[in-house]
Amino acid sequence: MSADSEVEALRRNGHIVVVGASLAGLRAAETLRDKGFTGSLTMIGDEPYEPYDRPPLSKQALLGRTQAEDTALPRRRDIDAEWRLGVAAEGLDRGARQVRLADGATVSYDRLLITTGTRARPWFHPEQAALDGVFVLRTRDDSARLSRKLTGRPSRVLVIGAGFTGCEVASACRELGLEVTVAERGPGPLVGALGGVIGEVAERLQRRYGVDLRCGISVTALEGDYGGRLKRAHLSDGSAIDVEVAVVSLGAIRNTEWLAGSGVAAGPRGVACDAGCRVFDVNGIVTDDLYAAGDVARSPHPLFGYQFLSLEHWGNAVEQAEIAAHNLICSGLERRPHLWLPMFWSSQFGINIKSVGVPTLGDQLVVSQGTLAEERFVAVYGYRGRVIAAASFNRAKQLGFYQEQIAAGAPFPPEYRMVDRRTETLQPVDPAFPDPHLPTHGATVTLTGHSPSERRVEFVPSRP
Repeated sequence: MSADSEVEALRRNGHIVVVGASLAGLRAAETLRDKGFTGSLTMIGDEPYEPYDRPPLSKQALLGRTQAEDTALPRRRDIDAEWRLGVAAEGLDRGARQVRLADGATVSYDRLLITTGTRARPWFHPEQAALDGVFVLRTRDDSARLSRKLTGRPSRVLVIGAGFTGCEVASACRELGLEVTVAERGPGPLVGALGGVIGEVAERLQRRYGVDLRCGISVTALEGDYGGRLKRAHLSDGSAIDVEVAVVSLGAIRNTEWLAGSGVAAGPRGVACDAGCRVFDVNGIVTDDLYAAGDVARSPHPLFGYQFLSLEHWGNAVEQAEIAAHNLICSGLERRPHLWLPMFWSSQFGINIKSVGVPTLGDQLVVSQGTLAEERFVAVYGYRGRVIAAASFNRAKQLGFYQEQIAAGAPFPPEYRMVDRRTETLQPVDPAFPDPHLPTHGATVTLTGHSPSERRVEFVPSRP
């Protein structure tokens, strides 16, 4: 059978399995049906809910403006799928083309799409993590539980980690009139994502809104009372604070453990795939039956030196899912690359923060519009003489221009000297990202190129 005939047979009668009932999984399923796939479709998800929207969970839901259970994603169309919800995938047999589920069942596939996303990194001590009052925030249930706890007006909330999610939680707590302490082991808020120059602005903002911000400090232990309720947090400077609620915001873990032993190039950094979303095996070979999309995927991007990028972005999940779905049911010549430009946004302490590109790749920064002092500006990041990213505080409308500059590989420092007469400086400075070897929180784009210390390939001698 020719490749074209095989693809046509797949379109008509094939079985596609999507592991991960997520934003990416849903949009991929809708795209498959839009593009004429009439075969059978199975959606597998470890949560008991159909796909829902996560951004409101750390914003509107905590403020009581929406309920966590009301965040279901709108459907573009009926996908006519079999839903296997509330049961996680536990293994993959590539030879048999089967997914093994936690309940012992197996699901066969002709082609498989992996959209298992990420989960919140838990507190490192399981007994302390189990205390009443200790939370993570990732799922619908997480948000509902935390919202109920905040409604009870706790005396003080501790947020562990000042990445984007941690800062959004702190902002919501202050808006609710709650006392909040933020402990950040890095030099300031958002430094892992935007660097120390921007981090100083975020720090001023939090202090002005009454956050007890403690930078360069780690939480060493969470202490409970005899009833198993959180009562105190111990810090690395030897101090302790009384708290009733602790929100652990230490980043995300990619859900790849179920792929162990399958021969897929997957690990803590995600599932490696090519620009067309086809998954690599451990020997660097891609096949036509395995694809990945969304937060769990990492793929090379030509705009950023073909670095492998892991993107924890809403828009990326949608775009990559659509590309993966298209390529799943197309022959080679019709496939398209995923070249979405990374974008991220956050709302906290009355400020709209938005970034485009890969700020963490930048080695220089200029403030091209507005001023840091006024907390209304655009900062442009440069890397090896070209514009690589931009971040804005309350100036999101200007980012479309910088998006074009990034895509065009415009020179850095910027040549537009009179963009804003009130600009602070066009002299490049170090953006002050933390040492990449030290742990920090909250990068929205992770560079996941080859690490010399990481050996995954097993060399198998060729057969005569």
